[in-house]
Amino acid sequence: MINFAQVGNDLYTGKRSVQFIERQKRWYAFSAILIVLALGGFFLRGLNFGIEFRGGTEFRVSGVTSTQNYEQKASSAVGQAGITGNVSSSVIGSNTVRVQTEAAEGKTEAAKADLAKTFGVQEGQVSASLIGPSWGASVSQQAVRALIVFLILVTLVMSVYFRTWKMAMAASIALLHDLVVTVGIYALFGFEITPSSMIGFLTILGYSLYDTVVVFDKVRENTAEAFRTKRMTYAQAANLAVNQTLVRSVNTTVVALLPIAAVLVVGFTLLGPGTLLDLALALFIGIAVGAYSSIFIATPLFVDFRRKEPEVLDLERYVARHGARHEAVVQAEAVTTVDGEPVEAVPADVAGAAHRAEPRSVHKYAQAGPRNQPKRSPRSKR
Repeated sequence: MINFAQVGNDLYTGKRSVQFIERQKRWYAFSAILIVLALGGFFLRGLNFGIEFRGGTEFRVSGVTSTQNYEQKASSAVGQAGITGNVSSSVIGSNTVRVQTEAAEGKTEAAKADLAKTFGVQEGQVSASLIGPSWGASVSQQAVRALIVFLILVTLVMSVYFRTWKMAMAASIALLHDLVVTVGIYALFGFEITPSSMIGFLTILGYSLYDTVVVFDKVRENTAEAFRTKRMTYAQAANLAVNQTLVRSVNTTVVALLPIAAVLVVGFTLLGPGTLLDLALALFIGIAVGAYSSIFIATPLFVDFRRKEPEVLDLERYVARHGARHEAVVQAEAVTTVDGEPVEAVPADVAGAAHRAEPRSVHKYAQAGPRNQPKRSPRSKR
């Protein structure tokens, strides 16, 4: 049985390591495939905007005893009333059918009568509401404006907080990656985009940014230590940071997705389409994609942005020259004595390398005391 606590501890200490930085081309390739599929969904299928954005008439038939073949029945009923064009229908709860059509001006009453007759209910159980496209267009404009302002503020704040624009740029690219992939999934599978979905899209950006900032905070701490001690390269220090925050990121994502998944199950099986389901679907997809980008995209991008800087190159060359000596010192320090008894024997070549590299780091464990030399025999017995 896997001991997850031990695995998490090994990832934090560096005993185990997933090569997130070294294999960054794999993650980039996978993200490129997702983005291509997303763009394909945009241009080939297009986005399925809800009635709030495109405008039209919505009918709700309540008290339906049987929802079998409800889509065909709804289309036939509104067609008899003279309403043409795109007709979509869905079941809300257990006994309500929602029918959305093009604007049915002047044909609303006829459509209500035909729907009531088709589904076997009273005409008073059929409601109709006309929705204009202006409200949806206003929401779209406000959402785009909010997105632009959000990205600008994120870039400025992160540049000040981390004292480097490259980290802010990597985080912003990861956010755009999350948005494009999430909306692309909506386009590919034909999920309806409603105002609730738009709210969900903006919400996932905040979640993804929070997860990225936590990882970047550890990256900054580890890389500063790497420059001070010169025991590992910049890429190695950043990779250790991602491994150290991996368990936390996974746990946070799972804890966030479980209740959202429960809402989705209840929404698809019992409640049907609605604000809660639309918001939950956007959050579920976006949080999963955001967790992926925080781990696999943001930090590798940041390391690539800094890879050619002189101080990063100097650190890499220094570690390449002196890495073996430092490793020998670490091994020698790990086999010191406890209460005067050696923990384990130190190989002669390792001890010699450690002595030549940093004599004081080994000598500081020497015990002071009288010199013990073999006794010489008396002169008369020689």
